[in-house]
Amino acid sequence: MYDIVIRNGLLFDGDGNPGFAADLAIADGRIAAITPHPSLPRLRGRVIQSSLPRLRGRAREGASGAKKVIDADGLAVAPGFIDIKTHSDFTLPINPKAESKVRQGVTTEIVGHCGFSVAPVLPGKVDLLEGYLSPSAPWLPFRETSFPDYLNSFPPTAVNAGMLVGHNTLRLMVMGMAERPPGAAELQQMIALLEEALDAGALGLSSGLFTPPGSYAAPAEMIALGHVLARHNAGYFTHLRDESNKVLEALAEAIDVAAQCRVHVEIVHFKCSGTDNWGKANTALAMIADAKARGLDVDCDSYPYDAGSNPLKNLLPPWVQAGGVEAMLARLAEPATRGKIRDGIAQDGLNNWGKIPSWHAVTISISPHLPYCAGKTIAALAAERACDPIDALCDYLIADRGATRVLVAAISEDDIRSIVASEAALVGSDGNCVAPYGVVGQGLPHPRFYGTFPRVLARYAREQNLLPLPRAIHKMTGATARALKLKDRGFLRQDFCADIVIFDPDDFADRATYAEPHQFPSGARTTVIVNGTLVVENATHTGALPGKVLRRDAGGAVG
Repeated sequence: MYDIVIRNGLLFDGDGNPGFAADLAIADGRIAAITPHPSLPRLRGRVIQSSLPRLRGRAREGASGAKKVIDADGLAVAPGFIDIKTHSDFTLPINPKAESKVRQGVTTEIVGHCGFSVAPVLPGKVDLLEGYLSPSAPWLPFRETSFPDYLNSFPPTAVNAGMLVGHNTLRLMVMGMAERPPGAAELQQMIALLEEALDAGALGLSSGLFTPPGSYAAPAEMIALGHVLARHNAGYFTHLRDESNKVLEALAEAIDVAAQCRVHVEIVHFKCSGTDNWGKANTALAMIADAKARGLDVDCDSYPYDAGSNPLKNLLPPWVQAGGVEAMLARLAEPATRGKIRDGIAQDGLNNWGKIPSWHAVTISISPHLPYCAGKTIAALAAERACDPIDALCDYLIADRGATRVLVAAISEDDIRSIVASEAALVGSDGNCVAPYGVVGQGLPHPRFYGTFPRVLARYAREQNLLPLPRAIHKMTGATARALKLKDRGFLRQDFCADIVIFDPDDFADRATYAEPHQFPSGARTTVIVNGTLVVENATHTGALPGKVLRRDAGGAVG
């Protein structure tokens, strides 16, 4: 007997093929049978066609005796969406239901990005990492842990999770916030910690070269770590050293890691930020296409919004953070420091963000110690206090103990359209799993936390016709699974894990906004299955937590 049979749906296999009418059966957490409807001719995928007679027979036999039958008439049935770029490691332990993600159809998240992983934490270094990550993970309890222990003790969650080890975290554990290259012994210690994580099943290394201490690392340091990744068949996921004025140079640096180390390189949340850099997306995408043509394994991902999100401290020149949080806060109180910051921003714009139209473009998102200020812009704070915006910014950071997170509107809609339509670009939210209630419901998080995947499907595929629905789904499923080397996810195929999203293509759209982000997508019939278990049924969370920690094996495959 099958556990679940999904009948009368329009199946999208994850490979970019047109949808086809079919039934799908699930047993023991896996896809047991797929039965195309012969009366409705559609393009069949190669795997389905090769086993068609056997699948038809099995589905007919089991449909009437299934424990549960879902009528998907008029609905799309697709592989569960894979969010390749998230920071949900900051929230999954305190929000295991992952509402804002699973309600989008996300069944797998890749966490530990931008160099910011919550493990390993060496003895005596808990406060150091907790303070460093306070703008990103203000409510997460930290503890001493090795990476293997972190994976083994990760709590049950609604979604699958694959973990990266962060370069910034490794550097912090070994060198603190020292603004210098590592010594030979320090580099070997970072390598040892990296190898321990990879041996435990980490998917690869993430870097955040835009902000300290990652920004203190020269390219040679990343190449050395890249060779370690190559030996372990692991990947390199990088927040570029610069996404604004030197974005093309930073992209070339990342591609060089792929060339020298022969590893998969993922350019995460790719963008060309700052008014001076709008229009560079096509040049950058051409660089990625050229790298692929040369046989290099390079991809990028993006979120479809014109604002990004970052700790407020990261908008300042990297030297401001040297020495850690306490040193930074003391430095920000000095008039000379503020003058130097003011001059630097006037000349080059915000660190990693470039020039913005005005300080109205920077909005307080989450402020743990001053929560009532969420939604205010830096311009508004300066006006309230009758002071210069740089003074308002520095005073605010000091009052919030450096923990403030902001939204930065600095991305061109034309560039977003180019990236969304590109064959090279996957879909990643760069968001945490949150909910409209409890501790994770505080503040005004980026609307991408709730809306990334339906926004691509509704705004860019359905409304603007930038790409057909099958290809949009492919960018969220099969293409991402291939980039991550997932063994048995990302496609609707017999014996693959039953990670499935069912949605109405005409009524599945983002509703989250910058002003009111805590809103789930539309779609009353949206249903999400993770490892064969119903997690969302008709847009209602069942409370189930069937997600698994995904680990990379010695050959590089992830499952």
